[in-house]
Amino acid sequence: MSIKLGCIADDFTGATDLANNLVRAGMRTVQTIGIPGAPLRDDADAVVVALKTRTLPATDAVAQSLAALRWLQQQGAEQIYFKYCSTFDSTPQGNIGPVTDALMTQLGTAFTIATPAFPDNKRTVFKGYLFAGDVLLNESGMQHHPLTPMTDPNLVRVLSAQTPRKVGLIDYSVVAAGSEAIRARIQALQAEGIEIAIVDAVSNDDLLALGPALRGMALVTAGSGVAIGLPGNWGLAPASAAGQTRADGLQAVVAGSCSTATNGQVAAFIESGRPAYALDPMRIAAGEDVVEQVLAWAEPRMQDGPVLVYSTAQPDQVKQAQGALGAAQAGAMIEDAIARIAVGLVQLGVRQLIVAGGETSGAVVQALGLEQIAIGEQIDPGVPWCAGYSPVAKTDVSIALKSGNFGTPDFFIKAFG
Repeated sequence: MSIKLGCIADDFTGATDLANNLVRAGMRTVQTIGIPGAPLRDDADAVVVALKTRTLPATDAVAQSLAALRWLQQQGAEQIYFKYCSTFDSTPQGNIGPVTDALMTQLGTAFTIATPAFPDNKRTVFKGYLFAGDVLLNESGMQHHPLTPMTDPNLVRVLSAQTPRKVGLIDYSVVAAGSEAIRARIQALQAEGIEIAIVDAVSNDDLLALGPALRGMALVTAGSGVAIGLPGNWGLAPASAAGQTRADGLQAVVAGSCSTATNGQVAAFIESGRPAYALDPMRIAAGEDVVEQVLAWAEPRMQDGPVLVYSTAQPDQVKQAQGALGAAQAGAMIEDAIARIAVGLVQLGVRQLIVAGGETSGAVVQALGLEQIAIGEQIDPGVPWCAGYSPVAKTDVSIALKSGNFGTPDFFIKAFG
C-alpha cells in the first residue's frame, strides 16, 4: 500500500480532528493509535498516526515523531503533515519547534509552513497573531492552561523561541491574493533565509488557497484546518462524512479537560438534570478507591441515559490541586483514574463514550486497547464519532475524542441524539 499523505499528530483528539477533516475533504483516512504494529485494516489515501507527545519532554516527543515518520515513509507517504493543536499550545521549550526541526532535518527539507488556523472552530491567524474567537489567544482562557499556558499570541515569537531556524510570516495580504501569490512569497522568504513561515488565515477560503501552494512540499505543519485544501492536490473532491454506524449500548462521558469550553459543556449537562459525578483529586491522592465508587454510582444511572464523570475545574481550583500535589502528579493521577473509570464503564456495557481533553483521550484510548479507528459522523467541527475494536469490550466501541476547546455548550447532550 502506498499512501498519499502521512500525518503525525501530537495528541489523540487532534488526530481525530485531522482525520475528520481529511475524510470530509475526500480522502480515505485511517487513524492509528501509536505507530502500527499490525497491517492497516483498510486501504487509505491518508494515515494519521496519533501520538501522545504534546506535553512529553522534547527529546521524547522528537524520538516518537521520528519513529512515526520512518513508518510513514515505509508506507510510501508522498507528503508528511505534522499536526498540532489549533491553540498552538506548547511551552517555550517545545514541542512544536523541536519536532518541526527534527522532521525537517530527517526529510532534508529547508522550508515549511506553520499555521494552527481552523476558522470552523474560530481559530484564526492575522498578522501572525492567533485569535480564539474574537479575542487574542492569551485572553481566551488558554493563559490558564495547567500544562501549556499560552501568554503570547504572536506565533512568530512563540515558534522562534523553540527552534534555531529563522521564522517568518506570510501575511494576509499575500494569502488573500491567492495560491500563486503564496508560492511567490514562499520563494522570496527562502531567498531571505527563512525556513519556517507562519501563515495568516481567517476563513476556509484562505486555507483552500493555501492548499495548492503546498503541493509537493515535503513537510506541512499545521492544525487540522489546512487539511481541507490538500486532497485537491491529488485530484480528490470533498465527500460527505463517513457512514459509520454507532454501536448499540450504554452511553457515558468522561471529561478531564479544564478548558473554558469543556467547563461550559459540563455545566450545561448538569443544568439539564442529567447525572454527573465530580472527581476530587485530593480524595484520589489520599488513596480512596474512587474508581469503584464512581462505577457503583454510574451503573444504575446509565440504564436511563448518559452519565458524566468529570474532573473539570475552574483555574483557581486547578492551581489549588497543583499546589498541593504538583502539576505533573495531579495531571497524571487524574488521567489514570479517568482511564480506569472508562475501562470499568465499558466493562459495564458502555458502547458510546465521549472523552473530553487531549491528554485524557490518550490515556483512555490506550487503556481500552484501541489500535485503529474509523471516522464517522461529525458532531461539531473537529469532533466526529469514531469506531474501533476494543479488547476490553471484545467488540467495537463508538468513541468521540473531543479537544478541550472544541464543541458547543450542548455538545455532551446533542452528541447522543
